[in-house]
Amino acid sequence: MHAIRLHVFGPAENLTYEKTEDPVPGPGQVRIAVTASGVHLLDTALRQGMTGPFSAPAELPTIPGREVAGTVDALGESTDPSWLGKRVVAHLGMNPGGYAELAVTDAAKLHPVPDTLDDAEAIAMIGTGRTTLGILLFADITADTVAIVPAAAGGIGTLLVQYVKNAGGTVIGLAGGPAKTALVEANGADLALDYKQPDWPEKVTAFLTERGLGGATIVFDSVGADTARAAVDLLAPGGKHLVFGWSGAGLQDGEPLTYTEAELAERAITSESVLGPVMMQKAGGDNPLRTLETRSLALAASGELRPAVQRYPLAEAAKAHHDLENRGTVGKVVLVP
Repeated sequence: MHAIRLHVFGPAENLTYEKTEDPVPGPGQVRIAVTASGVHLLDTALRQGMTGPFSAPAELPTIPGREVAGTVDALGESTDPSWLGKRVVAHLGMNPGGYAELAVTDAAKLHPVPDTLDDAEAIAMIGTGRTTLGILLFADITADTVAIVPAAAGGIGTLLVQYVKNAGGTVIGLAGGPAKTALVEANGADLALDYKQPDWPEKVTAFLTERGLGGATIVFDSVGADTARAAVDLLAPGGKHLVFGWSGAGLQDGEPLTYTEAELAERAITSESVLGPVMMQKAGGDNPLRTLETRSLALAASGELRPAVQRYPLAEAAKAHHDLENRGTVGKVVLVP
């Protein structure tokens, strides 16, 4: 098979397209003939040799990627034979191997792909979709919600805009540049603004005033830095600041936007990080990730949520990483063999 391999930690150019041995499924596993592989911002950090609370150092050489979709073409010992030939999608968890024409995973991680979704859309929902639904557990979205969504053209941002609009709420979507801003507007945002323009906060204030709204009720913050601070400054008393990333501050040295208890009390707002164990505890159940994955796929299958996908050929994984790191992508980035 062909796969993307990483032999040395470093820049995107270190990802190479190579021919390598076909993987063999073990007991309770399946092999998937991959038609779509998900690319996550975390993949770019792991490529550089970084680690964090949700990742361990990769053993080199490695095949990156933790989200795959395709057709089951081989079974390991004691694996349910009904999986053979089925279209499936799976999040591989901590085990990489997704940037390839063939990938192996435990049958317990599989989900059938709904007929109404293509494989790239299923990839978007198995990772980005499940994270979005986890974030929304903290949001209490209603028709009275006034949400500010930085990075509204991204995979999570696209779904957040749709979810709030489906509930009858008001959405202010921020994105970088006119092309992305146009996509946010087409996705249903009530106001779509370019955060690169310094007057965007004043435009939000004017919009809220025209509608008789005292301020935003929630900020979905995946960017941190100055954009997030300006958005949080637009929160009304009682508003929420939900943190699930800080891409605007840089992967290597960035930090999330945080507030002291005194600052929060003075503003009468709350600020909360919703990543990792906090999200899993909120989701509850014996397998919270799988619960979120199942619901995410169902919402997409019914058309209630529509993931945005940007496809790259598998051989161009290095370009996909480069574009993702430099905010040159929209929606979920997917590699197609």
